[in-house]
Amino acid sequence: TGGVTPFPRISLLPASSLVFVGAALTAALVSDCPESCRCTERDGLTVQCVSRDLEVIPGDLPRNTVTLLLASNRISHVPRGSFRELPQLQELDLSRNAIETLDAGSFQGVSAELRSLDLSRNRLRSLPRNALSQLRARVRLSHNPWHCECSLQEALRELRLEPDTVGEVRCFTAVREEFRGRSIIQVLDSGIDFCSFRHKTMDVAMFVTMFAWFAMVIAYVVCYVRHNREEVHRHLEYLRSPPGSSHSSKDFESVNTGL
Repeated sequence: TGGVTPFPRISLLPASSLVFVGAALTAALVSDCPESCRCTERDGLTVQCVSRDLEVIPGDLPRNTVTLLLASNRISHVPRGSFRELPQLQELDLSRNAIETLDAGSFQGVSAELRSLDLSRNRLRSLPRNALSQLRARVRLSHNPWHCECSLQEALRELRLEPDTVGEVRCFTAVREEFRGRSIIQVLDSGIDFCSFRHKTMDVAMFVTMFAWFAMVIAYVVCYVRHNREEVHRHLEYLRSPPGSSHSSKDFESVNTGL
């Protein structure tokens, strides 16, 4: 006592109450879970929508989603801004779908946090150059029917492929038949430049077009000269005809007058 102010009494919640509060918080976090998915809270919110026959990406995903699993559905297209409302997203699994196209801004808004993106076993043949260019994530692209040409080569230069899947990113079709079935990375590492093929093709097309135009001009000049030569020849034959006809004499006089 003696003028000493006592510390305020702090009441602590019993352990059972803390468990109850934790469960309530967890329930609140997963209350916004989409109907077609299952949400769990473990090292961040995981939204599990695997094998749900989904044809589109759910639009009511919780903003605090950290892991989003959409594998083994029937999604065929990833529209622009599909995940921009998920600023904490770190892992995204879109494998084993029917994805054929990606928009240039499909992953807009998640580029900073995303660490893993799985697009394997889909139906992708090409990539827009800017579709994945801003991502820092490890990307899986294996087992897609890729068409090996310049735009795909340029897109791959911007990516960080998952090392253990690099060999499975293969040319299903290609600008040259000899590359079919080969690993894209191995082909590029061997010094092949798909963009040079495109430039050569454009050069050949331009050369063929110029040659065709030049041939048309020459044909026109030849036809013009031949036509004029025939006209001159007919006129001379007409002038050489016997001077008995009035037409010949008149033409002859007109020629002389002109001279």
